[in-house]
Amino acid sequence: MDTQKEALRRIICTLSNKNEELQNLLETVNNTLTGVQEESCKVMSELEVELQLLHSTLEEKGAELRGIIKEEKQRKEAELQKQLSDVNSSLLSCDELLEFANQTLTITNEEEFLKAAKQIKERVTMAPAFRLTTRPVVSENMTQFSVDFSVERVGLQRLYFLPVPRAPEIDVSNCVVCDNTITVAWRPAGEADNDNDVCVSGPMECYELEYRKSNNRNSSLRAMGEVCWEKVHDITEPQITLTGLKFDSSFIIIRVRTRNKTAASEFSETVALETRAFNFGFDAATAHVELKVQGDTVTWEPQGVKGHDPRLKGRENRNSRSATPSPNKLTGIRTGRDRFAGESYTVLGDEKMLDGCHYWELRPLLDWKSFSVGVAYQGSLGRFDQLGKSASSWCLHASQWLQTSLAAKHNNRVKVLDWPLPQRIGIYCNYDNGDLSFIDVDRLSLLHSFKTKFSQPLVPAFTVWCGGISIMTGLQVPSFMGQFLCTSRSLSNLLQ
Repeated sequence: MDTQKEALRRIICTLSNKNEELQNLLETVNNTLTGVQEESCKVMSELEVELQLLHSTLEEKGAELRGIIKEEKQRKEAELQKQLSDVNSSLLSCDELLEFANQTLTITNEEEFLKAAKQIKERVTMAPAFRLTTRPVVSENMTQFSVDFSVERVGLQRLYFLPVPRAPEIDVSNCVVCDNTITVAWRPAGEADNDNDVCVSGPMECYELEYRKSNNRNSSLRAMGEVCWEKVHDITEPQITLTGLKFDSSFIIIRVRTRNKTAASEFSETVALETRAFNFGFDAATAHVELKVQGDTVTWEPQGVKGHDPRLKGRENRNSRSATPSPNKLTGIRTGRDRFAGESYTVLGDEKMLDGCHYWELRPLLDWKSFSVGVAYQGSLGRFDQLGKSASSWCLHASQWLQTSLAAKHNNRVKVLDWPLPQRIGIYCNYDNGDLSFIDVDRLSLLHSFKTKFSQPLVPAFTVWCGGISIMTGLQVPSFMGQFLCTSRSLSNLLQ
């Protein structure tokens, strides 16, 4: 009985799933039907608009050509009318002269005859009829305005709907990943088409590129979804450089498509470009109680003297002075076994370095007074240890408290650096070679290099007193580091 019930439950579950699947299919088909109807109305409206524009253009061109013919007709008519008027005037003058000459022939008095004959000769010489051309001043020929729209008619007869463009192809060999920028290049769809097939892809107006981050080179599009894609529109050239990227994933997945006036092609095959970089955050569990960790920022927020010594609570009204205490006067309270305490206002990074090259940057906030940045062995730095004062930590220390100073510290040894306080510090660590370098990024100058042999897992380490710092991670080793790295000598011998 129980077995049959279980079998029936499975059947019911299968039927329920199938029912839900059919309901979804029904909804999808109905939506598609509605979409087809709406889309057909839309394209029909667009067709009417285009035909009206074509008709309007033809009418405008026809009106222009008619105007030219009309102007030429009016010019020729005016010139011929003037010639007709001149001919009629000359005919009238010629008739009068002919009649006068006939009358002169009847004169018998020699003196009067000679006088009249002289007048006739003078009038004949000056008669307009003898100065007129005997041909029309213009021709009736209007063939220069003949038109032949046979090519245009063939073109109109071959009108076609704008095709959907073909998908372009990403040219992986010309894609470049460097300095946290990615240059993506692709081949347009019609580039390899024959001349007879150019119209298959249709005219292109622009490209659209989409990219997303992934830790898996072969992530499926279904798993990635559509909401994760970052989009770049209106690209007019077959390549683009993406800048300002944080490489906090192993790969960036990229795809491109072509768009014309109304339609877009399918996306190209996706390409995964490797974007390996060092990513870490602050390990808040290690942060001194007076350090506030918030995202990529650490700020010093003192508890005050009263918070460190319970014996002083009863005297809180005796001293109303509120001055910023010296870092040497504050002591921490123990709130966790891993948290730094005492005068070690320190916080560690949450990612280990076991091999390879790593790079990150630090920026002091506007109100900073003192900070240190460097690396430390993860398990060898005590809760009360300060960076650079033991053999297990290396750091660059900057201060503008009482006096300005910049120094490199390790194993309680200090090397004062004669350099202005940098506003952007790059930290480069090559675990395998034992190189740790600090760079003034704005001036592209090497501040200091440690050369050692790392023997334990390293973590980024920071000390902040009064003010704060922010870090930038997800950075590749920048190309400018090449000028500081030399195969023939160690970094410690490089001088700026």
